Order: sequence, then structure tokens, then C-alpha cells
Amino acid sequence: MPPVVGVIGGGQLARMMVPPAIALGIDIRVFAENEGESASIAVTTLGDYRNVHEVLQFAQGVDVVTFDHEHVPQEVLAALVEAGVRVHPGPHALLYAQDKLLMRERLGELGLPMPDWARVESPEELDAFIAEHGGRAVLKTPVGGYDGKGVRIVSAASEAADWFGNGPLLAEELVSFQREVAQLVARRPSGEMALWPLVETIQRDGVCAEVIAPAPDSFERLAAVASDIATRVAEALDVTGVLAVELFQTTDERLLINELAMRPHNTGHWSIDGSTTSQFEQHLRAVLDLPLGATGCREPWSVMVNILGGPTVGEFTGPYPQALADQPTVKFHGYGKAPRPGRKVGHVTATGDELDEVTYRARAAAAFFSN
Repeated sequence: MPPVVGVIGGGQLARMMVPPAIALGIDIRVFAENEGESASIAVTTLGDYRNVHEVLQFAQGVDVVTFDHEHVPQEVLAALVEAGVRVHPGPHALLYAQDKLLMRERLGELGLPMPDWARVESPEELDAFIAEHGGRAVLKTPVGGYDGKGVRIVSAASEAADWFGNGPLLAEELVSFQREVAQLVARRPSGEMALWPLVETIQRDGVCAEVIAPAPDSFERLAAVASDIATRVAEALDVTGVLAVELFQTTDERLLINELAMRPHNTGHWSIDGSTTSQFEQHLRAVLDLPLGATGCREPWSVMVNILGGPTVGEFTGPYPQALADQPTVKFHGYGKAPRPGRKVGHVTATGDELDEVTYRARAAAAFFSN
């Protein structure tokens, strides 16, 4: 019998696990909240991922449970482990992706580089932090934020009055950085790890818009530092599967940890077309504790551009006739989502020898889907 991987969450990450699962002969089953979600082709169960009974029912007959998102409550994860289900990444690791305050505390214990930060529970504490850090700070809700949600840049606590009273908040220094980069690593339970090249990420309105692989001017020292940081995080937190470490490259060439994600990540989508082993195939290998694949680049450069919002009229595939004809070397990936302003509905990836030319082709292809 082929191994069976159960994925909790029916979004685009689960959807993109399906092709490599088919190629490897793996049976993949998806637990989704609603009909018509991105990974509907592989959905076997509809339910509430917060419901212990429903999740335990889904887990019967699978060899391992993994995730499309990091929001499954700890009590549900604990019930899976108690029932003897293999869970990768485990709840003891996911804890640090679910709660940014716990993440900062743990990274501090490990001596890893990150922005100055503080737990704040009152407007007075936030105003004091702001005053100590140049008059501005980044304020985050510890749980649930992503793609710019749950994040504000504030100059006074009064700008976040609506956030107080629901528990502690995370205040961080507003880092002066040259660019944002990301290091992805995969780790299997037996300890083997594989790292992809460091990539540069370009953000717009708090959302990843483009990824360049490898990050320009990132060879030797910078790449070595990023690899060391990601390896130390993966080992110390006992992460299994794919881990994304988002980093600030500061003006003095240091790297500071911004965020962690313990699953395939937007910054690794380029690997589907640009790497020997995609992050989605690697994640499946890792959670099943299979030998990991090579992570080198197929061509010197890959540029991935997210499609946000999508066409204002019709389905995502509506622009295909023109887009495919205009850019026949670009790879198009649709997520099966209805268009909505700011929503990630797909991405395109171009590869080649010259970065400027590759970037032009990727952007030209994505432009066919702009609002």
C-alpha cells in the first residue's frame, strides 16, 4: 500500500502538494473547512479543524498528518499525538509559529539575531517602547496575523487603542533594512536537512509580490549566515517538513529574523519550476521521513511573481489565450480561487540565464491578470 499523507487545510499549499504526491505514488487526503476550496481535487473530509473529534476521524488510516496552515489549536494537535498519529511538524514546534511572542522568547534563548522587541500589555508600555526606539515601532498581534494582517507601524499607542484589552501584544523595533530575504530548509524526523538557495523577496503593502532566486549578491558569507540561522532554528525547535525563515538584511549587512513559517511557503513557490526538488515534493518526503531531494537551481535565475486579485471579470484562466501565447516559456499556476482585491489567486515563474530578461518575462506574464 502507498503511504498516506493527511493535510489539514484546503488552501493553495495543499493544492500544490497534489502533483508531487501523484508523481511519487503517495496517497494524499485533505481536510478542508468548506466546499470549493483551492485543494478541492484532493479533499476527502469537510469539517472544522478546531474540532478534536472531526480531526481524529480524518486521521484514521493516514500515515502522517501535516498542514496547509498553522492555526490548528494545540489541544487538537495534542489529541492527535495521544492517539498515536504521527504529526509533522509536531505541536511542540508549531507552537512557535502560532504565537509570535513565544517565538521571540525562544529565539532569544537561542541567541539568534532578531529585532529588539517587547511584550506590551498597556498603552503606557507601548509608548515607552516607542520612545526608546526612535519614535516609531512595529506592533503585532501575537496570534493569527499573516500577509500584513495583524501588523501596524505606530508612532503612539493611541493608534492601536482597539488592540488593547485582548491580551499582550508584540512590539518590535522598526528595522532599517536594505532588503528582505528568506531561507527555506527541509528537515526530516531522522535529522537530515536540505537547504535551497537564499532568495530575495519584494513586498508590497505587507504582501509578498516577487521572489528572486537566488538572491542577488548573496553568495559566500551572506548565504552561509542565512543557512546557519535556518539550520539552528530547525534543529533547536525540532521542526519537521519545510521551514521558511524570513529575514531582514540590514544596512550594515546583518541578518535579523523577522518571521517563521513551518510549512511550504510563498517564498518557495519558485522551486516548483526552478529547483531540482520543489518545496512541496520535499515537504512530503520530509514528513514521511524519506531521503530528501537535491535543491539546486535548474537555471541561473528564477523569478516568481504573485498574482494578487486576479482578473476583474471571469475566471483566472480567462487571460490564458493571450498570456500563454505572449509568454510561452513562463509557467502559470492558478489556485482555483475567485478573484478578490489583494487575494493571492496564482503565480507565474520565469527562469533563465539573464536576471533582467527573466524578471521582464515574469512581470509581463503576470500583467495579463492585473486588475
